[in-house]
Amino acid sequence: MSDNAAPAQPAAIANQAEYPAGRWLIAAVVGLAAFMEVLDISIANVSLTHIAGSLSASQDEATWVLTAYLVANAIVLPISGWFSQVFGRKRFFIGSIICFSIASLACGMAPSLEWLVVFRIIQGAAGGGLQPVSQAVLADSFPARERGMAFSIYGIAVVFAPAIGPTLGGWITDNVSWHWIFLLNVPVGIVLTILAWLLVHDSTAYEKARKAKLADSFRIDYIGFALLIVGLGCLQIMLDKGQDDDWFSSSFITTMAVMSALSLIALVIWEPFQRHPIIDLSLFRYRNFAVANVMMFMLGFVLFGSTLLIPQFVQQVLGYTATLAGLVISPGGLVIVVMMPIVGMLSGKLDTRWMVGSGLAMVSISMFHMTGFNLDSSFGQLVFARCLQTLGLAFIFIPVTSISYVGVPADKTDQISAMVNLTRNIGGSVGISLVTTWLARRGDYHQNMLVDTVTPYDHQTQALLQQLTQHFMAAGAAMDEARRQAQATIANLVSEQAQLMSYLDDYWILGVIIACLVPLSLLMSSGKEEHDSDTPPAH
Repeated sequence: MSDNAAPAQPAAIANQAEYPAGRWLIAAVVGLAAFMEVLDISIANVSLTHIAGSLSASQDEATWVLTAYLVANAIVLPISGWFSQVFGRKRFFIGSIICFSIASLACGMAPSLEWLVVFRIIQGAAGGGLQPVSQAVLADSFPARERGMAFSIYGIAVVFAPAIGPTLGGWITDNVSWHWIFLLNVPVGIVLTILAWLLVHDSTAYEKARKAKLADSFRIDYIGFALLIVGLGCLQIMLDKGQDDDWFSSSFITTMAVMSALSLIALVIWEPFQRHPIIDLSLFRYRNFAVANVMMFMLGFVLFGSTLLIPQFVQQVLGYTATLAGLVISPGGLVIVVMMPIVGMLSGKLDTRWMVGSGLAMVSISMFHMTGFNLDSSFGQLVFARCLQTLGLAFIFIPVTSISYVGVPADKTDQISAMVNLTRNIGGSVGISLVTTWLARRGDYHQNMLVDTVTPYDHQTQALLQQLTQHFMAAGAAMDEARRQAQATIANLVSEQAQLMSYLDDYWILGVIIACLVPLSLLMSSGKEEHDSDTPPAH
């Protein structure tokens, strides 16, 4: 028995030695890179008015600053694994940081809106590689038993950044200048480039496998690349501009939808027959990977959708300032910072299915709790609901990220990271688009319903009109003027109530959708098999 056990210890030591000694510092570096990139998705949202005024553009034209970034980002995300295989992961990662920093500098110095949009396209394309490569580096730098904690650092970056982005962007714009929401990336990018060059390394096995693949009659999948660009580019434009252009009433949106659908269908048909596909769709035959992508899609849907809804609700309905609205959602970000490491330690010790199911239940409960908001809701009630929601998100993000690698060949790490990040970002775009549309449609519905009820023939309306008229007359207004003021006040009350009810409808819909996902968590494996072996990935 001792003879058999003896070789195991040196093997374990050898396996452990394959992981970099400074892996926790590596985690901090790649986490900061992901944070910088994700932050730029939302940080410019609150600065559009200032950007439009400074560059002599309309508000509608200024929204292309956001759309351009999202389109370029969505295109590069799924093919970042392919780029890593072609150029090497370290070179691609550092090159992305450098290009992102240079594009950020150019954005901050842009002389016109047209140039700003061009530079945002470059910035979005460069940033598209940072999220998935950061996650792939973590997956390969840590043994399975430490991977949950490593992903918690990454999770803080990608979940906290959207929450803090609008607040940080508003503060910088109000107190310094909108230019600095971009220029701030430059010194950070320089530091990250130096640290990544010193700390991040591709393993010998990874480089050997990569070069062998390139030498093995490697061909660039030009057709797949073109279909991907058209499909995801048109999809992102459709989602971003759909509500503004009244969706399919617009020939432009209809054209984007048709081109996206045809291109993505053609891509799905084309890719399985390619020896070196631009996207490895065969990964979806692995149950854990497929379920993880559905979960990540919904994580992005809820995270980005609710991050948009809550600040709008407190500003438009409750009359909060932009700064106070930021303070409502910021504590949720702090909950993420505290909970991610805790969930990382629990990952692997608890059944993944129960962790994810509990997280989904908490998020669903938080959304149903928000349906009880009214015009008298306190700051504390709003903060509690947001904190409960982000508490649930922490229990979803790390287990789902970890489980996506379980049962999938280790040489697919780059592709896994790319697809998981793509589904989360697309989920975010869909979430923002749908909650905005639901908000507008339900607002119109409730406005019409209330207007039909509040008529001159309604006794309650007559009593309120008379009461308000007397109030304004007592304040010194003439009879006719007092009556007009009373009618305007009632109209404002109707509009205010319709707006409130539309937000509550959105919260209810999100709660139902998330609740329906709880059973889906049972389709995942327990996650404990991930920790059965700490053998390093053999690329």
